[in-house]
Amino acid sequence: MPKIVDPDERRAAVAAAVLRVAARDGLAAASLRNVAEEAGLAIGSVRHYFADHDELILFTMRELVARIDTRVTAAVRRLLAETDGDHRQRAVALLEEFLPLDATRREEAELWLAFTTAGHTRPALRPYARKLQDSLRTVLAKLLTGAVTSGALPADLDVPLEAHRLSALLDGLTFQAVLEPDRVTPALMRRVLRAHLRFS
Repeated sequence: MPKIVDPDERRAAVAAAVLRVAARDGLAAASLRNVAEEAGLAIGSVRHYFADHDELILFTMRELVARIDTRVTAAVRRLLAETDGDHRQRAVALLEEFLPLDATRREEAELWLAFTTAGHTRPALRPYARKLQDSLRTVLAKLLTGAVTSGALPADLDVPLEAHRLSALLDGLTFQAVLEPDRVTPALMRRVLRAHLRFS
């Protein structure tokens, strides 16, 4: 009896192969042939699930956004559910979820930058780049609004502006850490983040 293949599972597995190839060799190396080899499939099987390379890359970027969003959302829920401890420390821990402080987040950051850069020449990728940025600023705005409500920040704080400023800091640290991992270490990123929050 022939094996029944779940199309959604197969598409997700191919997207995971794209991410592995891109993380190891760069997004430019994620050709249909290389991805098929990485996934252990014939190239015809990949073409069965994706009309062309552009569709494959677009689907993979959606999968990457969903992966990052799922991880961050779980962390946000966990941290916001905590009632003990210092509010400021929870805020720092939440912001650290957006920095490449471990192997998982570093790989996500490298992939994210690769796909975002590709968006300059592939307009179909841009909405997903915006979606992740919008999600980041929404989380930051909620965090800042909560701090204003609790009295930890001034009542007249310009929340949208501060959310944009914080997202620029996180993006900048992420870019520098990907570019110079030996110099922009997790310890340095944590120090910069804490210094920014202390003097904001």
